Amino acid sequence: MVDVFERERVMHGISRRKLTVLRSELVAPRMQRVTLGGAELEGFVAFGPADHVKVFLPDPADGKIYAPEFVDGRRVIPEGSGEIIVRDYTPYSFRPDAEDGPELDIDFVLHGDGSEQGGPAPAWAASAKPGSELVIAGPRGSVLAPVGAASAILVADESALPAAARWLDAFADTPVIGLFAVADAGTASYLASREGSGRELRWFTGEDRDAQVAEALRGIEIGEATFVFAAGEANSLIGLRKYLRRELGLPKDQVNVQGYWKRGVVALDHHASLDPSDPED
Repeated sequence: MVDVFERERVMHGISRRKLTVLRSELVAPRMQRVTLGGAELEGFVAFGPADHVKVFLPDPADGKIYAPEFVDGRRVIPEGSGEIIVRDYTPYSFRPDAEDGPELDIDFVLHGDGSEQGGPAPAWAASAKPGSELVIAGPRGSVLAPVGAASAILVADESALPAAARWLDAFADTPVIGLFAVADAGTASYLASREGSGRELRWFTGEDRDAQVAEALRGIEIGEATFVFAAGEANSLIGLRKYLRRELGLPKDQVNVQGYWKRGVVALDHHASLDPSDPED
């Protein structure tokens, strides 16, 4: 029997890349896109819709970027290194054949008050100008979309919209329902270019938007060949995952739920268990 949710894994050699900001622009409410370039982008790959790169940011103490070296896949901290400030981000788009050299877009979520929900990264993005530098590493590997899924459901807040965009691209010929919890209704413009036949993208706002998404999900019939991806604030996803895995009894391969950030936690490890009291099978 063919596993419709089987996902190919592709490993990449990890290396550190020092890049330069080419452009920075607000592409939707609270969504800042930084376009990076540089010779070290040669050979960059990101095949999976939920791939991530390590983004190394300047130390506020001296403005320098401290990042490890990668030797034979091992992380080596240079002698005399200052504080290493790193966050995980989805590479929104990579254009290897851009006119003036390869370009990489990374999108950052900003708070309306100028602060940010994941540490110093969006604050850096908001002030980034052409010529600013950034260091990235990865992706270490890619997990491709399941080619046998008959339909898909995507659940995301702003932090996971770049991944949602990549999933929509991966499911170009597959019916998709998207449930998106955002602070500003105008954020719907972020995915406007990916609307179309077979796409039902719903947007939820307000203080109770996570609860609205959870209620909407319960109103959707999830078939045996429907793949579900959900990502965003970790605590808000615990009940959603429990509904999918425990109440509906969907198998692990059919459901991919990831906490991209967590209130009160700095630099959340998105590989960590969403709910330690209810670990994955």
